[in-house]
Amino acid sequence: MRAETQNHIAEIERSLELLAQRMDRETAGHRLEELNARVENPDLWNDPEAAQKLMRDRQVLVDAIETHDGIARELSDNRELIELGEMEGDAEIVAEAEAVLAELAGRAAHKSLEALLDGEADANDAFLEVHAGAGGTESCDWASMLARMYLRWAEGRGYKVELQSENAGDEAGIKSATYKISGPNAYGWLKSESGVHRLVRISPYDSAAKRHTSFSSVWVYPVVDDDITIEVNPADIRIDTYRSTGAGGQHVNTTDSAVRITHMPTGIVVTSSEKSQHQNRDIAMKALKSRLYQLELDRRNAAITEAHESKGAAGWGNQIRSYVLQPYQMVKDLRTNHETSDTKGVLDGDLDAFMAATLALDLSGKSRADAQAT
Repeated sequence: MRAETQNHIAEIERSLELLAQRMDRETAGHRLEELNARVENPDLWNDPEAAQKLMRDRQVLVDAIETHDGIARELSDNRELIELGEMEGDAEIVAEAEAVLAELAGRAAHKSLEALLDGEADANDAFLEVHAGAGGTESCDWASMLARMYLRWAEGRGYKVELQSENAGDEAGIKSATYKISGPNAYGWLKSESGVHRLVRISPYDSAAKRHTSFSSVWVYPVVDDDITIEVNPADIRIDTYRSTGAGGQHVNTTDSAVRITHMPTGIVVTSSEKSQHQNRDIAMKALKSRLYQLELDRRNAAITEAHESKGAAGWGNQIRSYVLQPYQMVKDLRTNHETSDTKGVLDGDLDAFMAATLALDLSGKSRADAQAT
């Protein structure tokens, strides 16, 4: 067996060991039996929220078992194929199995990295905010491109996306938008995207076809679930209602249904503009609690605190990633130095490699300066 293939096998075995440790493979089967028994209880859905949490926990465990055991089976099957091919002198079988193991090593590494999303809120859903920086129409258009990028990423993972609020640009794009993104580890993956994103391109709004630089910021917060209690003093908030408009025309919604909540001690402002004012209050309060919870997480983590305190305006010196479309094609993360020339793929939602690189950097304990020096 070639040394390269032996290295791939060793990498897969290390990934399997980590996956097994993270879910406690020895007890996983017993825990799944217990969850299955609870799912079959006819009284389960008397408490819909508890039932949904149980179903999510069960699915997470099922996915973890299937991932680990599936990779283990593929490893065993292809090792046997290589041994058989070498015994029979069938180079074609050996080559095919080696190619599968090379691909499996990368896939297993990605799954093991995903298993490390065990922060306090990593498994939670996420609120994602996109804000245009200074620059008028250019920045508003860039903000809408970023929003689309994250929506495509979420759709590719099978996540549910709900628009919470949106403030359209004067001529094009958006000034700001907030989305709730629901799915396994949504916050764990998206948290690495908080920061300022810089775009360099030939402006479609410039008749002279000059190159423009635009900035927009992205901020991600975990959705607070029932396991996390956040107390909000009613005296600390101001609730405003204002007119929410629909799609226009004679059926435009002109009721004072939209809600804006301001948390005065921190200056946090959240909005929601659904049709029901009661629903908007509920959505906005959940968003506020999520923001306050994020602040608490930041206080516990010095690195995150430093990043949030220094985020400043969406402009030079604060960006985490650059997207250059002219005079060359390159997307580069300034924290990890991970880069790609496939700008179209990235803007279409191919972000996993960037997220994984940042997660790996955080887990390694390296600073941004350390990563840039390598």
